[in-house]
Amino acid sequence: TVFLAGSIEQNTAVAWQNEFIRRLDGIDCTIFNPRRPKWNPNLTQSELDLIFTEQVEWELACQEKADVIAMFFDPWTKSPITLLELGIFSQAVGKDGQRKLIVYCPKPFWRQGNVQIVCKEYGIPRAKTFDHLVDLVK
Repeated sequence: TVFLAGSIEQNTAVAWQNEFIRRLDGIDCTIFNPRRPKWNPNLTQSELDLIFTEQVEWELACQEKADVIAMFFDPWTKSPITLLELGIFSQAVGKDGQRKLIVYCPKPFWRQGNVQIVCKEYGIPRAKTFDHLVDLVK
């Protein structure tokens, strides 16, 4: 199972998930994609909003369950939730004992240095390109 963690930012980030899914075509796996085509960006950012809470809880549960978390930082976004998830899952390991996270954080992402250091500190594999991210997940 693969969770597609990374930039969405109220649908302003590039729709990288579609391309990623296309490139995994023919591989027997389950893909958890958090991007919602009809997401309401005006939902209240509160645990009292049931739709919002359901989405956040689904994402956390799927990342816990996933064998691999593919994380992409769109360089033209701030991606605060992706940074949060990097911290949460920085030490997560899969059934094989390897790190679950595989990260691609290209220049000029505004906190690329922080991402690089966290990955280095916790032994998280880093992809050099989007193609490399896909290959590492495969």
